[in-house]
Amino acid sequence: MITRGDDFPIHQTPEPVQQVFTSDRNFYDRFFFNGYWRDGAPYFAVAMGIYPNINIIDAAFSIVADGVQHCVRGSRVLGTDRMETQVGPISIEIVRPMEAIRIRVDHPEVRADLTFEARAGAIEEPRFTHRNGPRIIMDLTRFTQHGGYSGKINVAGRTYDATPATAWGSRDRSWGVRGIGPQDPAGVPGVALPQFFWLWGPTNFEDICTHFDVNENADGSRWHEFGAITDAKRGAALKVADAVDWKIDYKPGTRHARKAEYLVKLGSGEHRVELTPLYNFYMNGIGYFHPKWGHGMYVGENASTYDSFKTAEVNEKDILNQHIQAVCKAKLGAREGVGILEMIVLGPHQKSGFKDFLDVHP
Repeated sequence: MITRGDDFPIHQTPEPVQQVFTSDRNFYDRFFFNGYWRDGAPYFAVAMGIYPNINIIDAAFSIVADGVQHCVRGSRVLGTDRMETQVGPISIEIVRPMEAIRIRVDHPEVRADLTFEARAGAIEEPRFTHRNGPRIIMDLTRFTQHGGYSGKINVAGRTYDATPATAWGSRDRSWGVRGIGPQDPAGVPGVALPQFFWLWGPTNFEDICTHFDVNENADGSRWHEFGAITDAKRGAALKVADAVDWKIDYKPGTRHARKAEYLVKLGSGEHRVELTPLYNFYMNGIGYFHPKWGHGMYVGENASTYDSFKTAEVNEKDILNQHIQAVCKAKLGAREGVGILEMIVLGPHQKSGFKDFLDVHP
């Protein structure tokens, strides 16, 4: 079917834009944003996913303020127009591509009107391709971009005003194939424990932005790794790492970091970013691992909801709470900044000392 997207010169196949290149039900196209004030609080994240092959679009906005994580969620039938990026009370508007994106939330419990303003150029990461036996379960492209925010958030009777000088963050865009919605029916049962190890650490300093991520197998071998440094200005040259490495001091009784650092190794030398977590943001608040409002789950033709929880009462051993973004104070030499360390550590991982699916650090 022809839609307004077909008026733009962006076609990749002979099909209309509405029709994606694959019939895989797990094809997705996603927005993600996070933001934090420079003292580390509050912290918010936004996600919006479009799933053309299952005809669903969903979105969530979640903020941790004064020890409470507030979550606004929405989901609806996608229909024919993938350019209609509003889901219930949440909308995303591309004001200037790669420069300014507006996020709005209009819910009785949470209201927000924020504009992400780029501090640096978009950083394209190497393509993510991963197999489970013969089947490709991840095949996607993603970029990350550092920025600041202007606007405000109203939550729990308080108003938080943001300017690009006081509120920083990052965003990513990704698209391709990865697991969404209910799991596909299993074939022959596997003999190995399920395993996934992921670290992602975009960090903002006054004059530069740093980036790092790794995916590792249980034995520590990597199927994806990337690092980069760029000046905090549009059009600045990107310095891509020759190699990256990491170190985590795990918090006892968890699979989360008490302290962490990552290395970005360039020809000019080694850059060590030290991260001190302040508190965790739980990614189930924007759909990850959520049993009902997970990405691509059908919850109704046009539905929205709100819930909240105290972060101090979270059971960090529960699988629902394994996927986090730890809000961190950051140091790079004499520089001080703010960033996040996103972690998913499931299954065995030799370097971390984990042997079972959800055993924890002693």
